[in-house]
Amino acid sequence: MDQNSNSRIRPKSSIILGTIVMILGFLSPLLIPFVVNSTLSLGLKSLISGLLAFGIPELFMLAGVAIMGKDGFQYLKRILNVLLWRYGPPEYVSPIRYKIGLAMFVFPFIYFNLIPYINLGSVFDNNTLIINILVHFLWFSSLFVLGGDFWEKLRSLFYASTPK
Repeated sequence: MDQNSNSRIRPKSSIILGTIVMILGFLSPLLIPFVVNSTLSLGLKSLISGLLAFGIPELFMLAGVAIMGKDGFQYLKRILNVLLWRYGPPEYVSPIRYKIGLAMFVFPFIYFNLIPYINLGSVFDNNTLIINILVHFLWFSSLFVLGGDFWEKLRSLFYASTPK
């Protein structure tokens, strides 16, 4: 086998099993409400909830990568990169789309900073979870409306430029 044979690896049971383990790890924080509502002691609830949020997803991710192996993980990364580039945001968007996306991006920050100080009535009090989920979805979808150029601006906030 030559060096280029790695680019033609087909999904095998180890890649599928490793992917399932990784997905289960990422979904483990969804079990926290069940732990909180259980009859366990408060200390045990806190420990298990903390592990479900910050320990178990990482361990499952490592286990999934170990099950897949280096070649399987590289194959999975290539597939995900192709999907993200195909269905990801366009590089450039029109000015009106950019303004709409910017409003979608900023509104959740304003909403979450002002909501503790404003009484919006019983409609909002009874549906806070649904409203919060919708506002988070609005923020997340704004990243796709804004386009790839905005993603690069966001990315540059977190990576220091190297002096020449």
